[in-house]
Amino acid sequence: MDFVRIGKKLISREKIYKKVEEIVKLRSEGNSQIETANILGLDRTFISRLENIGEVRKGGKIALIGFPVKNKKELEEVAAEEGVDFVFLLTERERMSFVEEKTGIQLLDSLMRIIRELRDYDTVIILGSDERIRIVEGILDKEVIALELGKSPLKEDVYVNKEDLRKIIISLK
Repeated sequence: MDFVRIGKKLISREKIYKKVEEIVKLRSEGNSQIETANILGLDRTFISRLENIGEVRKGGKIALIGFPVKNKKELEEVAAEEGVDFVFLLTERERMSFVEEKTGIQLLDSLMRIIRELRDYDTVIILGSDERIRIVEGILDKEVIALELGKSPLKEDVYVNKEDLRKIIISLK
């Protein structure tokens, strides 16, 4: 065994190497950072930082937009776990507030800012109606991955299977 003394602690390098190997194995098998952390009794942030240390190349930047979604929090958690860079999800109530609480100029400015933001990403995943998907595909000159929630107009929140979203995100990495 290879030991190192750090202050009053005696550290086993072999123990560290084995734990890192376990982390890498679990993550490469498709486990999320949270799942890996739970299996090994570690903090998710530790796994994230460890991956950052070893990162050589990252996949393209991914954005996720969608409305109206019923399980917004679940989808945001999946996006965070899988490293999505930009998330803009709204329930129907939030979508209506977004539109109704702004003047025409304010709404146009907000939409232009969002479009400008989305252009910075390599891939945009959109969860929305058939019509909203067509509009986003027409506006953006990026790869757009669409998950249609139904025919336009959608007036109620739609449940999105979080594992379907996870599979899409993982396939882009």
